[in-house]
Amino acid sequence: MMRTAAQQQSGRATSSSAEGAPEGHPPERTRRNLLVIAIYQVIARTGWIFKTETIIMPAVLDAVADAGFLRGMLPVLARFGQSLPPLVVAGPLARMPLKKWALVTTTLAVALCFGLLAIAWSLFAGGHPFLLAGIYLTIYAIFAVCNGLNLLVMATLHGKLIPVASRGRLMVLSTTVGSVTAIAAAIVLLGPWLEAGESAFDKIFLATAVFFAVAAVVPLMINEPPTLLERDTSPTQPTASLRAAVQSWREMLAADHGLARLCLVATFFSVALFLFPHYQAFARDRLGTQLPSLLTWVVVQNVATGLASVIAGPATDRRGTRIVLVVLMACSGLTPLVVVVLSLLPHATAGQLFWLVYVPLGINPILMRTFSNAALELAPDLAAQPRYVSLVGVALAAPFVVSPFVGSLVDLIGFRPVFLGGAGVIGLGVAAAIGLPEPRER
Repeated sequence: MMRTAAQQQSGRATSSSAEGAPEGHPPERTRRNLLVIAIYQVIARTGWIFKTETIIMPAVLDAVADAGFLRGMLPVLARFGQSLPPLVVAGPLARMPLKKWALVTTTLAVALCFGLLAIAWSLFAGGHPFLLAGIYLTIYAIFAVCNGLNLLVMATLHGKLIPVASRGRLMVLSTTVGSVTAIAAAIVLLGPWLEAGESAFDKIFLATAVFFAVAAVVPLMINEPPTLLERDTSPTQPTASLRAAVQSWREMLAADHGLARLCLVATFFSVALFLFPHYQAFARDRLGTQLPSLLTWVVVQNVATGLASVIAGPATDRRGTRIVLVVLMACSGLTPLVVVVLSLLPHATAGQLFWLVYVPLGINPILMRTFSNAALELAPDLAAQPRYVSLVGVALAAPFVVSPFVGSLVDLIGFRPVFLGGAGVIGLGVAAAIGLPEPRER
């Protein structure tokens, strides 16, 4: 699919109106920024393993209040933070001359959230379950917003500073090294804390806060040339009202059918994301697994992520994002099917083999980054990139309004029918992804 004439004209106007915007990607600057961003992502990924969304965070909530509805709130809050707030901030972010300061700010905000969670757990654990559950979900909601903005800023910096054909290399470098450091941190620190049980959850949160606080210093070394967009002609100029803003987003989707289809694929894939809190609950409730088992699952998931990046990164650089997106979605859709197959085995055997669930689940972080890369490549110009990334984020979040009810459905009819239905929806997403345009052919 070719861009519309208006998009092409807009892209040329934005490029010609940039004051101080870099032309191309000077090799020395690219090498420096690729290394700095990789170091940042390695440190952040190491901190992330202490709060793995698929394992640790739902397990902590279940330790306070074991209810499918509350567990289902975690994906809702996470997706909300990665959808509407970034959509609102996308316009102002596009006009920021230096975006690395936004990365510093959002990373420090994430560190502060987990510092507060550590304090809350140390004060209220064991005696005030309802109060602690409320505090936990509230701080998690704030974290979700900070994390959503952080991801938007990082994607925007990728679009501004890293050439298209080098983004896969960055994915390999940051993910493989980050997986190794994260696994080492999990074995040395997370394992003993999980053995100690619920009393050590505050240490887990504090470790996350420390790693993100350290990561916040790294973006100061990014070599980012200031970019000033001309205010009168920029298509991402802020609109006067929410209604006008919504209308501008509709116009973007109507003008770019590739973006609209990418959003549709993201909507189907989101089912995989709001099923993940229920996997560890299934293993605990039906198979009798204990907290120490979480360490094995965390390690397996990070190994899978690292191995997937080694394949997906070079494939993205050489073949483009479409084929990688299709293959990764198909592999990710195996996760609920693996759980269903294990549910047919004897409980003791299924419990020992449950780590297999986290092999395809480890693909999800790579897939999320591939969605962002596809949105960046579809954008007609630098100024439109934050809007494109944020619109895909909204598509990923849209179905999450039903996530708490899916949790209640798990309590009502059981895990197996819900997981089978989820696998079917992801399959529809794979079929839709086959028809995506390849951005580099546009």
